[in-house]
Amino acid sequence: MFPRPRPSLTPATHAFESQPMVKPTGFREYDARWLFETEINLMGVQALGLGLGTLIHELGVEPEIVTGHDFRSYSSAIKLALTTGLMEAGVKVHDIGLALTPMAYFAQFDLGVPAVAMVTASHNENGWTGVKMGAERPFTFGPDEMARLRDIVLTGAFRTSGGGAYRFVDGFAERYIADLADRPKLKHPIKAVVACGNGTAGAFAPRVLEAVGAEVLPLDVELDHSFPRYNPNPEDLAMLGAIRDEVLAKGAAVGLGFDGDGDRCGVIDNEGEAIFSDKVGVMLARDLSDLHPGATFVVDVKSTGLFATDPKLVDSGAKVDYWKTGHSYMKRRVGELAAVAGFEKSGHFFFNAPLGRGYDDGLVSALAVLDMLDRNPTLTMADLGRSLSRTWSSPTLSRHCDDEKKYAVADSVLADIRGMQANEGTLAGQRICDLVTVNGVRAVLEDGSWGLVRASSNKPELVIVAESPVSEERMRAILDGLDVLLRRYPEVGPYEQTF
Repeated sequence: MFPRPRPSLTPATHAFESQPMVKPTGFREYDARWLFETEINLMGVQALGLGLGTLIHELGVEPEIVTGHDFRSYSSAIKLALTTGLMEAGVKVHDIGLALTPMAYFAQFDLGVPAVAMVTASHNENGWTGVKMGAERPFTFGPDEMARLRDIVLTGAFRTSGGGAYRFVDGFAERYIADLADRPKLKHPIKAVVACGNGTAGAFAPRVLEAVGAEVLPLDVELDHSFPRYNPNPEDLAMLGAIRDEVLAKGAAVGLGFDGDGDRCGVIDNEGEAIFSDKVGVMLARDLSDLHPGATFVVDVKSTGLFATDPKLVDSGAKVDYWKTGHSYMKRRVGELAAVAGFEKSGHFFFNAPLGRGYDDGLVSALAVLDMLDRNPTLTMADLGRSLSRTWSSPTLSRHCDDEKKYAVADSVLADIRGMQANEGTLAGQRICDLVTVNGVRAVLEDGSWGLVRASSNKPELVIVAESPVSEERMRAILDGLDVLLRRYPEVGPYEQTF
């Protein structure tokens, strides 16, 4: 009988080496993330594998799973511990080795395997680990599956029949690269800075983009799990600044930045300006609406209001659905609505056929950007950006709030703002005319400005975003108004970055 996990143990002790440790808060809304050796140990990862295997049997799917790992110093060891647990639960494991998260999703289709468990901490800083899981391609687990997995693991309710198996799939990266490159080449030369922050994407992104005809200018593509220059996160200002400098120095048409596991892509235009991913989404939606009139697009609640008001999208008959932030939520919604694409402000983009298979792949997103430029050879990336109506948007800002407290605080903030609306109060001097509450609270003001507060799904943080079509001053006034609200809660820390 495998021991029941404990919520905490002291490292470098007998107990730490002989008992599984799994902190309950690591089971998040749609994936799992822990600080390795602080919140989970290797035996805890083994317990996670046992629990996942048990859940796969409960769900009634064929007990086979794809697994891979990102490029961190400890990810391979974590994957092997996870594999041990899966095999003990009677699951056949197809190991594709070092991989991007979308490569693991692709393997579900290419190998005909129903389930996936990708070991990655995504864009989180070193020290974090995690697993992105699913049992129905192209979808990943949502809150119900994650809650059931948590209960199985924490109570030790494992199915330990054994009978599992292991298979290493040699050369799978070549199959993934060949699949992405199996498409028409670009008609026009496009010089692109390809930045990977020394993360996993460095082994794959330059090869794919070169194969479709782009002139690739590599930046920080050498794999180095210490991330010596900056964290591979296309929302990180240090990464965006490095891409900007390289674009301007090399005269590139575009800068493309990939996160640590390759499922997101950030964009810098030819003039060195960062284009927030939701604005890139509007540009791509415009481009795709020419090819697919009347298309449906799904966007997350952090995204710009331009999706609903852009004249070109309105004229094309495009339908826009604002939905919950999070790759699992977005994937399912894109599938449910048969949308052409889904766009998240964080840079997770989801393309259905003919562009993709419904899951988020930063390389597919980069190809969509290159195709857009290729279809508009007389316009630069900056020109395409300037063709959008002007709005002033904040980056995605974060404030520390413990995992155990963040959802209660977010609910209280929603109640506060509902009370303000009911009492005809104002935010930034504007009446609150609408609330979007599918994920936290997005307060829409009478002048079209809005501010959002929601609990982060994968870190101990609250997320704050604001946008105004009026002025930067109005956008900052919204942030100031939200700050007044959040200061009522001592469990909420200050902003973790400024801009």
